[in-house]
Amino acid sequence: MSVLSARALNRATLARQLLLDRSGLPVLDAVAHVCGLQAQEPQEPFVGLWSRLRAFDPAALSDLVTERRVVRTHLMRRTVHLLTADDVVAWRARHDGMLRQRVLGTYRRELAGVDLDELAAAGLAVMADGEPRSMGELARAVAGRWPAPGPRPLGEMLAAALIPTVQLPPRGLWRKKAGVRYVPIAAWLGRELDPPAQDGADPVGQELVRRYLAAFGPATTADLRAWSGLAGLPAAVAAVRAELISFRDERGRELLDLPDAPRPDPGTPAPVRFLPAFDNAILGYQDRGRIIDDAHRNLSVSGARVALVDGRVAATWQVEDDTVTVTPLSRLSREERDAVAEEGRSMASFLSDGASDRVRVSASP
Repeated sequence: MSVLSARALNRATLARQLLLDRSGLPVLDAVAHVCGLQAQEPQEPFVGLWSRLRAFDPAALSDLVTERRVVRTHLMRRTVHLLTADDVVAWRARHDGMLRQRVLGTYRRELAGVDLDELAAAGLAVMADGEPRSMGELARAVAGRWPAPGPRPLGEMLAAALIPTVQLPPRGLWRKKAGVRYVPIAAWLGRELDPPAQDGADPVGQELVRRYLAAFGPATTADLRAWSGLAGLPAAVAAVRAELISFRDERGRELLDLPDAPRPDPGTPAPVRFLPAFDNAILGYQDRGRIIDDAHRNLSVSGARVALVDGRVAATWQVEDDTVTVTPLSRLSREERDAVAEEGRSMASFLSDGASDRVRVSASP
């Protein structure tokens, strides 16, 4: 079985994530290809797509949200993602159990004794009028029946798990600030979600395996679980294994992949790329060593925006007074600093509609 070096895995990751060469895909197709964008910070998907697409127009993504072709919803790992409407319709039922368990993992004591099916029915009855509601409003509407848990556990269980909901615009539109308002997915999209599979079949799980490998592979089954949050995918992996090829990483772990997916030469140059907070190019793996050093792993969950140099996390960046400020994590060569500054100027211009291209690279880490 062939061994893939860490650098080979890195270049494959960049290629699958559209970070090795910016893609000419339409915005909708790009969102589908990467299996959705992490979106708990509403403006971050725009940065993620700017780094992945040529001539990205943020209005195109805003239009897809208002046209209901892309939606914000809780899905993988119970985190808010921006996904195509088609994928949400197809995937949401497969995530139901995981979403319940993740909320219970946080509020098990508060929700002890609450019949979740009854709570779901009560929440759906409240939302049947089609009016958007905040999580707090939804919780208060049922709190008379379940006063003990408090509004936060009730609200999260209802809006993030029991009731398939979307977060309505203007939240998530380019340069718009708005609170979170929920309506059921079916009401927003005008179509019902695909039902759970019957008789033990798991076609959605099998499709998730294929789609994940297309966007993140080569990868281990632990990586797949870390990305999706789903525990029950080994059977789906087994069902499609005949379609896949296998490698080993440098630690001897099996990596699965699609036969025809890109695996660039490890020597392929990797341009500087600026990533938004919580980007799935980092979070989409159990072992993130292919793209970030263990010493900096906390950056991937702390909300730091990071810059890739030679394909790896090498700096953090932030916007201060219309200036993109880059702070290296270790000393950069002069050539690397120049490349970071050039990409930073492009990022600053994007964020300010061309009104500013100011960038500052710290002199030392």
